[in-house]
Amino acid sequence: MSATSTQIYYRELCRLTRESLGGRHSPELLIRSVDFDEIEKLQASSDWDAAATILNERAVALERGGADLLIMATNTMHKVADKILSGVSIPFVHIADATATAILDSGFRRPGLIATAFTMEQNFYTDRLTARGLSPRIPDADDRAETHRIIYDELCRDVVREESRLTYERIAQGLIDQGSDCLILGCTEVGMLLNQSNVGVPVFDTTLVHCEAALRAALQ
Repeated sequence: MSATSTQIYYRELCRLTRESLGGRHSPELLIRSVDFDEIEKLQASSDWDAAATILNERAVALERGGADLLIMATNTMHKVADKILSGVSIPFVHIADATATAILDSGFRRPGLIATAFTMEQNFYTDRLTARGLSPRIPDADDRAETHRIIYDELCRDVVREESRLTYERIAQGLIDQGSDCLILGCTEVGMLLNQSNVGVPVFDTTLVHCEAALRAALQ
């Protein structure tokens, strides 16, 4: 939901559309980028209802503006997806469902999850994975806290530090050592530090998975 994440979504949707349709095709997009500082403060104070109200207003406006498919470029705010979708009638592509499908289609069952503390520690996300037959694993408390700090203090501000990359690589390896057979990059900015080149198991970057699922749905 940060501006950094929004830019990644836009770039990837353009790339995927071009690769899928060829020529000079590009996606028709309506983007409502929010002031993430406002949303982050509401998250930190656990005022999820207020955050949902803001995003619901944006979602309704997008549909009114002509959108015929909706995605939310964040994992964490899917915590209140039902409230955000109140009064919205167009199809919604849920990021956790898209990720679970991609993992299952690839034959894996025990994903490690690197995400915000909200996504790792609360059940709105992991329960959705478990309901599909997956057994997600999360880092220990100290590593969860450091993962969360790096996301909010660095990645959401478009700061990429080699020290943080090494920290994420260590945390990812810890999940592999616990038996994870793949890794979910469960925050839309985590792919700025981790990818298939520096993780020893198959990686499912939720940003890329979400974009692919959204494009498939749009083309159908």
